Amino acid sequence: MATKPDQSTCRFSKRISFRWLTTPAEETTDTIVMSVKDWYVDLRIATATGKIDWAIAGQRIVESQEPRKLPPALYIYISKECIALSKTNMNTPLTDSIVKVTFSHELDSHNAFETIDCGTFVPLPNGDALEMGSMPRHDLPGAPDKEYEEVWRELPFREGPQGPKKGLSWVMESDDGDLSNEEGSVTVTKTFIGRIWGTYLALRQMQIHTRQKTPSGELVVKKFGADVSARREEWESGWKEKYVVGEDAGALPSMLVGFDGEGVGSWRVPGEKVQVQGKTYIVRAFEEIE
Repeated sequence: MATKPDQSTCRFSKRISFRWLTTPAEETTDTIVMSVKDWYVDLRIATATGKIDWAIAGQRIVESQEPRKLPPALYIYISKECIALSKTNMNTPLTDSIVKVTFSHELDSHNAFETIDCGTFVPLPNGDALEMGSMPRHDLPGAPDKEYEEVWRELPFREGPQGPKKGLSWVMESDDGDLSNEEGSVTVTKTFIGRIWGTYLALRQMQIHTRQKTPSGELVVKKFGADVSARREEWESGWKEKYVVGEDAGALPSMLVGFDGEGVGSWRVPGEKVQVQGKTYIVRAFEEIE
């Protein structure tokens, strides 16, 4: 395992625990998130079944970053242990930076495309980050919004084919063509692929985008998504499959086959289009550490 270089703007994180505020903290998934500049790919695999717990991808937008002390009564859940921060040690702030981040859901296995996904991240004394926010609770009737807490740990980058202390990182989104501004429905095969050095994720979802005009004439888009297929691959003296899940997983782009032109020319320019195993993708983010 390599380390994260200081000059990198990427984040490679693993979830340590999750809880609704009415439940104990636990971790029942193998969850990693790779963020390359302003774009992210997030895959959560249920450890008990090997199936997708949640798969999402889109933009990561930092809304605010400001100094603040934690409130004295805050309880922080780390893994399955609850640490109560006493008033006696609150004279020394645990952090000088609290970050508020909004995540768009361009792909979402829970079909929560219109949900405002905004989390507040507070660094913890051990280097982890506590995320606090609210989101739909799909295991309850009507999926009401409920408050949650997640603990995240930033991981070192896995060494990849470029060798030690260097590597490529990028996120690509499928080019869905001209979806036009007309009313009606269109079927889209939405695919996100991402890599940070020696870790690779690919997600795909069939989506129906329906455009309808409001009484004021504004065009509103509603999305519905089918099940997501996913691949997670890791470099171990060669690319190896970690997870291959879903009906279309075998057709997803794979590093085992390789990508012609990776890291060269248009690959390096966000907004440019490139060919990946016969399909057109839009470069959303790119970074190379040499």
